[in-house]
Amino acid sequence: MMRTLFVILSVAFITSGKAQSEALTIEDFNIIGISMVTTNKNGQSIKDIGTLWQRFEKEQIAVKIPNIISGEVYSLFTDYESDFSGKYLTIIGFKVSDLNRIPDGMIGRTFKGGSYKKFTAKGEMPKAIAKTWQTVWSEDKNLKRKYTVDFEVYGPKSQKGADSEVDIYIAVE
Repeated sequence: MMRTLFVILSVAFITSGKAQSEALTIEDFNIIGISMVTTNKNGQSIKDIGTLWQRFEKEQIAVKIPNIISGEVYSLFTDYESDFSGKYLTIIGFKVSDLNRIPDGMIGRTFKGGSYKKFTAKGEMPKAIAKTWQTVWSEDKNLKRKYTVDFEVYGPKSQKGADSEVDIYIAVE
């Protein structure tokens, strides 16, 4: 039986402006995918991450990744130079059971679990994602972000037009 990767130890709903976040604890996990370094300065991340998503689709990365344990696509943000205004590494890929076989041109990483706040972007994508990140950035200090790894999870609800939903997980102290 597959071990549950997300363990909710405590749930607390916090209202912050229009966004709601849920506090939870996440277990360690492995990711294999494609990556690039970007920054939010001057809108660069919008261009870079868009290009990375195009590559993910065009090169059919999903069929090349071994040992996928979930059909959800993960977009991760890690190796932060400083805070959300500095450079960071973006990875688009899948959760996998192990990192024994990492395809050429891809990256495989294990991420430590810990405390997270989950925000849910609702509405037309990618506008809803951008709006939710604006909320996260505006509350940066109050969230007590760790800047270890933050990630978005694209599941079945992520492709439903105006009714789409994508969960965004922010590492916190």
